[in-house]
Amino acid sequence: MAWRGSTSPTDRIFACLVYLLPLLDVIGLVYGAIGSGSFLSPILRAIAIPLSPLLSIYFGFGGFMSLIIFFALFLLVVRNESIVHFIRFNAMQSILFGIVLSLVSILWRYVLSPILQEPLLVQTLFNTIFLGVIVAVGYSVVQSALGRYAEIPTISDAAYTQVR
Repeated sequence: MAWRGSTSPTDRIFACLVYLLPLLDVIGLVYGAIGSGSFLSPILRAIAIPLSPLLSIYFGFGGFMSLIIFFALFLLVVRNESIVHFIRFNAMQSILFGIVLSLVSILWRYVLSPILQEPLLVQTLFNTIFLGVIVAVGYSVVQSALGRYAEIPTISDAAYTQVR
């Protein structure tokens, strides 16, 4: 187990790949809440459209695929001490991004959706969430590609406590 040691290029690639999950989660959240991605700017739509085949697989099977992937990542990667710490940390951080997005989804569905009826306000809210996740995931991917740990204030601390 490597703790803050050097990482191989293979480790870096696997550490970057796990960040596809929060990206798929945020696209699913935005499209599910608004109904379509027509409000997204062309630049943001360029990010979302190439991932549509992965989205159909990820949200397929009645939504159970995302749950299966969550448990597989957590049990087979994060809790497996024979896997390099760098990959386990990034997998846990990716899972935590997904948990935050799930909480936002629940908050939207049961609390904010009945209150917020103004389309401009809803579009602004979801554009902000979308851009925030894109920036956090982009930062994490760049840091992982460089072989560094992405330090995001509360999320990284929680990931460190889960990954021994």
